[in-house]
Amino acid sequence: MEVSQSLRALLGDAVYAVDHVGSTAVPGLAAKPVIDVDVTLCSRKRIEAACRCMADAGYDARGNRYEDDMWAFLSSGEPACRVYLCPPENETHRRRVVFRDRLRQDGALRAAYGALKLRLSAQLPLDGDAYTAAKRSFIEAAIGISTPSGR
Repeated sequence: MEVSQSLRALLGDAVYAVDHVGSTAVPGLAAKPVIDVDVTLCSRKRIEAACRCMADAGYDARGNRYEDDMWAFLSSGEPACRVYLCPPENETHRRRVVFRDRLRQDGALRAAYGALKLRLSAQLPLDGDAYTAAKRSFIEAAIGISTPSGR
């Protein structure tokens, strides 16, 4: 069963949308064999119950990863997946979809990001948090965000 269908079956009418995000969602981009999926729920009120469903189904809860009500879960099954539950109009989700779409549309941006990912994966092979943080300024520039701290 496809990942999206499986998540919709598990979470039922709590699901508003399922979006394949991350590098595996961009043809031609280097990626780990892990599918990143954002599940937008119909209401913020549905998050707690949806989190319980994910845990009961065997997903490993990783907590509120972005501190904006985006709850992370990991499945080591086939295919390996990182699933993020988020409320409607979540800003992290919006940025991830915008970045994915820009990478799909812009070959030069996709190539530059791919080169950055390869360089960082060689430099930070065992530190996923540092790897993610090191990509932040590239991603923010690509989607037109500037941060006061210059990150």
